[in-house]
Amino acid sequence: MEALTRYTTWGNRSLSVISYYFGCLSVICQTSKVILNQEQLSFFKVNGYLILPKILDPDLCEKARDLLWSSLPKETNIKREDPSTHLGPFIEKDSEEDVTNLRQGYKWQLRSIGTDQLMIDLVYSEVLQLIAEELLGKDTLVKPKVGGKTMGQHGAAWPGGPVDPALGNEGARGIYATLPYGDKEREPDFCHSDGHPFNLSLVGLIDDVLPNGGAFKVWPGSHKKLYPTFQMQYDQPRIAYYEHLPSYKGIIQSEAYEEEVKKVMANTQPVDCCGSEGDVVLWHHRLGHMAGHNYSNKMRLAVLGDFIKQDLDENRAKPPQENMWQDWSESLNAAPETYSDEMARSQKLID
Repeated sequence: MEALTRYTTWGNRSLSVISYYFGCLSVICQTSKVILNQEQLSFFKVNGYLILPKILDPDLCEKARDLLWSSLPKETNIKREDPSTHLGPFIEKDSEEDVTNLRQGYKWQLRSIGTDQLMIDLVYSEVLQLIAEELLGKDTLVKPKVGGKTMGQHGAAWPGGPVDPALGNEGARGIYATLPYGDKEREPDFCHSDGHPFNLSLVGLIDDVLPNGGAFKVWPGSHKKLYPTFQMQYDQPRIAYYEHLPSYKGIIQSEAYEEEVKKVMANTQPVDCCGSEGDVVLWHHRLGHMAGHNYSNKMRLAVLGDFIKQDLDENRAKPPQENMWQDWSESLNAAPETYSDEMARSQKLID
């Protein structure tokens, strides 16, 4: 059953959002104490992710889609109004190597707009910042900066390599699209955890995404298994890239991490976070995840952004803590690790 959400007028940090999960009334209300209910806190604590339906403003979602399509050169093979042209991969003349508006293979990643007012309003809305504070602690977040630096301005870590979302980024990661695979051969899933320092992250759907349609995919509970395998609780050691010494570069993963990732993929059923326009997935920084393969006939469109605490720099190099939640909110620390089957169904964990 599709989740139905209604928003009331909010201002001066007052908010009421009511969501109906498969007939189970769940209230997200900002009072002096409550934003997320206990089951939502508990579910996130146990599984490392939380799906919140219809949180993104639909008008802003539409404007974000417009922004993505307007970034294309006029003379391209891919046309917004003709879905038959959306099948990947990008042909050579439509491809773009500039990592601020990358179009390669089946990926389209528009990062240059990450600090536009539209993106800040969409990804870091007051409701989402309040929810993030309920998990991370009130008044602890670094605020995004309209017109600030965007992801990708420093280029890739090395030619053809990844782009660091934390390097000089003062807003959202951007709009990430995955083209339909068409008749491309099916590929196995492979989970990973992000290497850059952050506390909590978000993937928001700005259009409907079908099952097996490229949605964010998570391995529930993997944050607890992977967290202790790191040398640092919020960061990772790296080998610098040198053009004249290209053989070794990038993040250094521990043997324990590599072994645990194999176990997670073998023993944990991933969750396909497909859904409707406006749905959001919040996820823990050590959660195993991937961008899903898009075997549907529709492009996957999403916005990505990180929530960062003001004390991240002083805490990022500390070793993993006995209580992995010690610098998260009191309400999350107090939440029991139990929840109902109805909650699990609303989160696509069980049928």
